[in-house]
Amino acid sequence: MNTDLTNTTSSQINATLVEARRAVGSPAVGMVLTLVIVTDEGNHYDALKAASQASKEHPSRILVVIRRPGRSPRARAEARLDAEVRVGGETGTGETVLLRLHGELAHHAQSVVVPLLLPDAPVVVWWPEESPQVPAEDPLGALAQRRVTDAASCEDPVQALTQRAETYSPGDTDLAWTRITAWRSVLAAALDQQHSTITGALVEGEAYNPSSELLALWLAERLRVPVERTVTEGPGLTAVRLHTENGLICLDRADGSLAKLAMPGQPDRNVALKRRETSELIAEELRRLDPDESYAAAIRFGVGQLRIHNPTEDHVVPPKPPAAPGGPTRGARPEDVGRPGQGSVGTQSQAPADLDPGSAAEPPPAASVTESEPGPEPEPGPEPGPKGPTGSKGSQGAEPGADTTGGTKPRTRPGKRAASPRRTTR
Repeated sequence: MNTDLTNTTSSQINATLVEARRAVGSPAVGMVLTLVIVTDEGNHYDALKAASQASKEHPSRILVVIRRPGRSPRARAEARLDAEVRVGGETGTGETVLLRLHGELAHHAQSVVVPLLLPDAPVVVWWPEESPQVPAEDPLGALAQRRVTDAASCEDPVQALTQRAETYSPGDTDLAWTRITAWRSVLAAALDQQHSTITGALVEGEAYNPSSELLALWLAERLRVPVERTVTEGPGLTAVRLHTENGLICLDRADGSLAKLAMPGQPDRNVALKRRETSELIAEELRRLDPDESYAAAIRFGVGQLRIHNPTEDHVVPPKPPAAPGGPTRGARPEDVGRPGQGSVGTQSQAPADLDPGSAAEPPPAASVTESEPGPEPEPGPEPGPKGPTGSKGSQGAEPGADTTGGTKPRTRPGKRAASPRRTTR
């Protein structure tokens, strides 16, 4: 049952919802949460479709906030609310309300949304496309227990992750993190079967893929080993390789649907790792409404390492020193990583438990991809000039643009294959 309301109010929308429920024969409210979707006219269809499919698992009242501030001064000065109420049919056991905010009202969406929230029920706010810089301080985000963004929809996903780390508040999460839940579960299960020291890791994925960045940060934060990030043609996240004393553990997904898991001393096996739809991601996020501590630890770990990089370049995430000094052993033991819990309604699949800082081993120095050896001694030159702006010896008396490398030349580390130019982030 669909009802269109023009130039309406929140009280009229509430009355229409009650009448619609009675008309379809379900006067009781059996919804468990309110999902607020903040989007625009061009993207609301796909977002609403994904939310409607997720509501079959989590019956909810879906409020779609569509801002239309107008272009002309007259349109911007006008304040009008148009609504479309949908109950029954494709909405299933939930309710859907499309709110179109015109003119000045577009800047005060919270005044329209608050009267429509379900009483005594949690609130989740989702920004499918553009999101505020600080979701927790947004007027709508302040109403929610969980705030969901998607760095993959941003123009610069790496910069978006950096912004998320700087402004993180308990309750924030990102769909780029949700996309790697299955990867984290398979890797944790594989390490439970291999009791050997891990010395390094490699994450392969296409450029500008925030899920690859987050998985690299998660491995570096949990295992305390250097993690290399390699750019491939995709699709999405393609492979993870863990270097151990017993051999290589490889989880390779070249086609975006079926992955192959190879471990030392065991036959290769196929693992279903298909790229999930947005509706599945939203349904997973709605299973848990408490702060995601694993996401917070991973994204905060890499805030200093993430850089805006060229798609043809790679970067390395060095290990983070533990909070307390540990033993002299190198790397991390696989048993330090816990097995994630099974996902079910009301609980989300958990990532492996945090390492105990008191028992963590002292991390090795960050491994560089390339090394350099000194060249011939430079010929004596004129007396050095005054220090440059940085005050470093390498910049004393140097002309702008001059080569100050000291005659070094890169060479590839023995045993490493030739690779595209990489750099080490510190």
